[in-house]
Amino acid sequence: MIERNHPLTNPDSGTAQQALRLTVDGRVQGVGFRPFVYRLAHQFGLRGWVRNEAGTVEIWVEGEPSALELFEQALLDQAPPLARPRIAARAPVERQDFEAFKILPSRADTPARVHVPPDYFACDDCLRELRDPDNRRYRHPFINCTQCGPRYTLISRLPYDRPNTGMAAFAMCPECRREYENPLDRRFHAEPVACPDCGPRLSFALPIAEASPKSIPPSPRGRGLGGGGEQAESETGLTAVVTRDNAAALAQAVAALHAGKIVAVKGIGGYHLLCDAHNDIAIARLRAKKPRPHKPLAVMVPARGADGLEATRALVELTPEHEHWLRDPVRPIVLVPKKPHAPLSQRIAPGLHEVGVMLPYSPLHHLLLDEFGGPLVATSGNISGEPVLTENDEVTQRLAHVAEAFLHHDRPIQRPADDPVYRVIAGFARPLRHGRGSAPLELALPFKLAKPVLAVGGHMKNTVALAWDDRVVVSPHIGDLDAPRSLTVFEQVIADLQKLYGVRAEAIVCDAHPVYVSSRWARRAGLPVTPVLHHYAHASALAGEHPDVENWLVFAWDGVGYGTDGTLWGGEALLGAPGRWQRAGSLRPFFLPGGEKAGREPWRSALSLCWEAGIEWKQCPEDPMLAHHAWRRRLNCPQTTSAGRLFDAAAALTGLHYRSSYEGQGPMLLEAACTEDGAHAIPLPLARNRQGLWETDWAPLLPFLMNQKLTVTERADGFHTSLVRALVAQANALREEHGELAVGLGGGVFQNRVLTERAFAALRENGFDVRLMHQVPCNDAGISYGQIIETGFRSHV
Repeated sequence: MIERNHPLTNPDSGTAQQALRLTVDGRVQGVGFRPFVYRLAHQFGLRGWVRNEAGTVEIWVEGEPSALELFEQALLDQAPPLARPRIAARAPVERQDFEAFKILPSRADTPARVHVPPDYFACDDCLRELRDPDNRRYRHPFINCTQCGPRYTLISRLPYDRPNTGMAAFAMCPECRREYENPLDRRFHAEPVACPDCGPRLSFALPIAEASPKSIPPSPRGRGLGGGGEQAESETGLTAVVTRDNAAALAQAVAALHAGKIVAVKGIGGYHLLCDAHNDIAIARLRAKKPRPHKPLAVMVPARGADGLEATRALVELTPEHEHWLRDPVRPIVLVPKKPHAPLSQRIAPGLHEVGVMLPYSPLHHLLLDEFGGPLVATSGNISGEPVLTENDEVTQRLAHVAEAFLHHDRPIQRPADDPVYRVIAGFARPLRHGRGSAPLELALPFKLAKPVLAVGGHMKNTVALAWDDRVVVSPHIGDLDAPRSLTVFEQVIADLQKLYGVRAEAIVCDAHPVYVSSRWARRAGLPVTPVLHHYAHASALAGEHPDVENWLVFAWDGVGYGTDGTLWGGEALLGAPGRWQRAGSLRPFFLPGGEKAGREPWRSALSLCWEAGIEWKQCPEDPMLAHHAWRRRLNCPQTTSAGRLFDAAAALTGLHYRSSYEGQGPMLLEAACTEDGAHAIPLPLARNRQGLWETDWAPLLPFLMNQKLTVTERADGFHTSLVRALVAQANALREEHGELAVGLGGGVFQNRVLTERAFAALRENGFDVRLMHQVPCNDAGISYGQIIETGFRSHV
């Protein structure tokens, strides 16, 4: 705590003038904090200076004691909206009798207490200028100020100064320079400041085969978008460059979208593939070319009305929580129930009742959506499963088979950041993926580490986490580590986090699975390596968000993860706390014919359950002979207790889904088949197995799931409710043995809203304190954070 009445009078001065030096940390770089300090000092008649250090802001102020006290309080109470300041150090100092208050050049040679800002959405002030014909930045696609614009994807190193960003190559024009140096201007020391005269620039390109004169819309001429719209056609690689003029490039991109084309558009953290969200043919072509045959596509909706949500309300059903998160500074994709007759293509989210929607967050997106006049499909510009692409030339080459036009710009993206995704579950929007705007995610640790540690996460939905002292930083979503480019980005993010935060890892934590790409990388890195069981990491991630809980019962339900017995866990009940987890409950194990293939072919899990239970499945869509031969001999048939594969089997047995084109497709369709009403539950036996674990037997579900006299909805509802009852039965049995416990729900299966909300309600009805994830995804994107928590507590046990 800061002592507000600390004596500061200089006994040698003979006056009431005093001097104070403050060190402010937290989120204070890239948010206009130094200009704010400058204006505040002038407001209170103070002299001295402010400057950036490596992650902190140093302030020297001199003046009347009362003014110093008001200044210090205002630093926290009146900070810019995006700032999160904390006074880390405060000391009276000898007066220097400065004549004025100045912003000094930044210093980078001091010990770092760095907080790297995420990317910010376009603020209301900049949007007003963007749409004002009398403003010199009218319709400038890169308008920004101290309160908005790119940060994490723009900064190459700290301190946050223009030469250390992707704007280094863009010299400020005289007018921008005057704004940048004017302490009364909103762009005072706004490092990405730009205008039509000083760049950056858009460029529109068509593949050579598409670049016929008829396919090139005319170039508009007018003020505000970078000149007269001259076209300069020249072949570069796989494309024909149509224009490098902002106005013409934007107009041609919008014309291409109206013509039903797929346009690759460079944004803040990478490229999107855009097309008309009403156009079935364009979406079908996008799905066929990417290829992405069934996985849901996100939709970007124009910002209209007083709160920006007028157009969105015409498409989806919004609760106050949805509205809050759609307008949150993160500007995430939010999964929202579709209206029954919404004018959106049914191909956007086939078989599902929710669609991922987001508002435009960059000025370029606002211009595109405003001019197009309707919603656009906005899916990641990548090869499916890889991180989002960021480089103009690479996109032109690698997405040439998908995109039918390209809207590039020449501002470099220092590192990729895909869009974050949130879903409202049990009344609160919970992250399914962190990315642009929400990452790097900085959290406090409930302990202090002796040395910096790097956690490299799992294999799917990979993120990495860097931790030191009492801090942990979780990276944006990297993706699945199957492709070479995924590994390249994985290594880049690891290097970047250490460089940006000025922290060098001295140890590594990885998943216990020996063949994960991340685990193999960890063993090659030349540092001490600690393996952590996959489900311990899930449980510890949940516990890390709730440090007030001492004794846990965590249900860690997901696909598969390596267990202590060499089998693939996935439906576990874990007792204890980070550093001392004990497996206490599980699901009846079964064997997966085909191993990893079972995750993509749910019929395999369904057959396995039937064979285990001695039941015939007459509706199997495949010839089971070879699979049965392998299953009987346990050839490539690992044993598992996976709740995720149980959901896969249920989707197949109900006839909903047999083969997956994306992870979780069967369970998502099964969830979508449910209603909001209660359902008949099939009692599932619970007994101790040979290992002393409370084991739930799923076998009674099989005849119910195959009963074609019942509707798919009745079977889907009954399946979910039966598993909820089984989970509560395990919780009650373990409470009787071990006393009161907080119950946590962690792992990717609890992305399922129906399951989670029903389990949450049923557990609370049974008197349990129930906890869910709030800040970190419950799926494998949270594994790296959980690895840090688990390892940190082991060293403190």
